[in-house]
Amino acid sequence: MPHNDSMIAGVATFDGTERYASRIGGRLPAEHFRRLDGGPRSSSLGIGTYLGREDAATDLQYQEAITRALERGINVIDTAINYRFQRSERAIGAVLEEVIRRGFIARDEVIVATKGGFIPFDRVMPPDSRAYIVETYLRPGIVDAAEAVGAHCMSPKYLVDQIGRSRKNLGLETLDIYYVHNPETQLEEVEHPDFVVRLRRAFEALEEAVALRTIARYGVATWDGFRADPGTRGHLSLEEVVSVARDVGGAGHHLKVIQLPHNLATPEPFTRANQHVGGEIVTLLEAARRLDIYVMASASVYQGQLTRNLLPLVAGFLPGLQTDAQRALQFVRSTPGIGTALVGMKSAAHVEENAEVAGVRPLSADAFAKLFSAA
Repeated sequence: MPHNDSMIAGVATFDGTERYASRIGGRLPAEHFRRLDGGPRSSSLGIGTYLGREDAATDLQYQEAITRALERGINVIDTAINYRFQRSERAIGAVLEEVIRRGFIARDEVIVATKGGFIPFDRVMPPDSRAYIVETYLRPGIVDAAEAVGAHCMSPKYLVDQIGRSRKNLGLETLDIYYVHNPETQLEEVEHPDFVVRLRRAFEALEEAVALRTIARYGVATWDGFRADPGTRGHLSLEEVVSVARDVGGAGHHLKVIQLPHNLATPEPFTRANQHVGGEIVTLLEAARRLDIYVMASASVYQGQLTRNLLPLVAGFLPGLQTDAQRALQFVRSTPGIGTALVGMKSAAHVEENAEVAGVRPLSADAFAKLFSAA
């Protein structure tokens, strides 16, 4: 891959994130940092960048929040190209350029994840959204209408284009994690055998992107796919998804991470046995363990609904925490099988509150079981 002087070179590594954990997170319990695919150390909390208005004021809020998160021991930043019409990626890029330039953070210390799948607008909602999509994606041949389901596409040509745009937005030569965003959207119109063909082609493109060092690893970020019941149209089998990656990339394939919602209100990844692995039906988190896949939990506070009015008994099982938002995060990061609990934080105040959780040890398996049975 040719070097681009306008982009920051490098990728998150074990040595880099170990250095970060020692320097920034030295006061934090060791359990706060987990190993991602045997490589970099990933903080148990990650900052999400989904919500908020598409304006300069929110851009600035996110920049301040991301900077503070890095200062407080959170080294996972999650975004997507369509979040806030590409503005979230650009806000992250502005922060990384600043903190790396002044030497506060090195590139190999931070894990940056983004997603591609939903056709994004650029900064603002265009007056004619259909005309924008036609002129930007259909007419140049980046998207073939036959490969799109509504505003969703995961064809190889489209993903390569989106990786390039995300790298430019973020100012990074290499993206640490690149997700196919909600691939189950394709199943709204495409029959399962055709979906598997499309997924295979997407993974072929992503394995090639790894070879070109534009991404370091890839995964799938879902909403309903891994939580749906087998036999329903939108169900995704993790065993099948990994099998497709193995067929494409061999035993050394680079499908390493999945993302899906998990929280106190919707704990299906931990409770619902809806995944077949080796002929046995197990929960999603058990399937991920068996298939050696790292799990990032989205919607950890259920888009704010779990930040207040939790049952009083929950507080008794989660000592050392002061707010319901903190307790909801502690539940997620303590769930056996969850690597990182992602939470949207678009203000420094939210970061200060949520980062306090990092200083508290996750619940033991026994304590978590007691909490879960009580809740």
